[in-house]
Amino acid sequence: MLFIELIAQGLIQGSIYALIALGLTLVYGLLRILHVAHAALFTLGGYMGVLVTNQFDSLGLAMLVAMLVSGFAGVLMYRLCYEPILHQPPFVALIASIGLFIASEEVFRIVFGAYGLSYRNPPLQAQVALGPLNFKRAELLVMVGGALIIGVLALLQSRTRLGIACQATVTDPEMAESFGIDLKKVRYVNFFIGSALAGMAGVMVALLNNLVEPTMGSVASYKALAIIVLGGLGSVPGTLMAALILGVVEAFGTIYLGKLLDRNAIAFAFLILVLMVRPQGLFSRK
Repeated sequence: MLFIELIAQGLIQGSIYALIALGLTLVYGLLRILHVAHAALFTLGGYMGVLVTNQFDSLGLAMLVAMLVSGFAGVLMYRLCYEPILHQPPFVALIASIGLFIASEEVFRIVFGAYGLSYRNPPLQAQVALGPLNFKRAELLVMVGGALIIGVLALLQSRTRLGIACQATVTDPEMAESFGIDLKKVRYVNFFIGSALAGMAGVMVALLNNLVEPTMGSVASYKALAIIVLGGLGSVPGTLMAALILGVVEAFGTIYLGKLLDRNAIAFAFLILVLMVRPQGLFSRK
């Protein structure tokens, strides 16, 4: 019973990690940029979710607005921050991204307040029994919604012209451009999709915790970076598996190691152990 419950809780948390880290993986795979400011879009999505739900009492509208706002904010980040420095060494973009993330936290603190926002009437809090287990409806939404979004992303990548164009751009940008692929358009769309996923993850975390605060993206950014390393840099399937594994490891570790380490320390201890054995990540290909 406890084993099944921990697996379920791990998959719920892993689904959120996957939504955050997949966007980061898409950006890294396309541009070889560690987009730390991606976590600011996660926080932005959380704020949009709470504000729209409190104003219009519609969670569906809140999710749509959060994804659109985060998506366009991600495109704006790329256009203003990354595009002018793509020709520079990768560490330049990393430094710019860290600065952008820190600045975003301060903007959130000034605009929305330092103490965070909560739902006036938290949605989807009713319990649902599935066999011997009880879940909040919000938790079921996280699992089902995360699986659907990830499935749609997989189909988009493998079955559409846009997805094939993205893969071609990752493999050989110059060759892809010579075949008529618009690199700028592909990069904009890639940033929009990845940022929208982060915004959706922010709404889901706000649902589970009933709290959005300016610094909620800090730990998420570290874990997302850990997950894309764990999954093999740039690998979408590897990122998905690493996110789910990390969620399950955290769930079990919180029960059995909670007296020694907190949840976040367990995650990074697991990452260190894996990288000591397999520095290239669990799912990287030669």
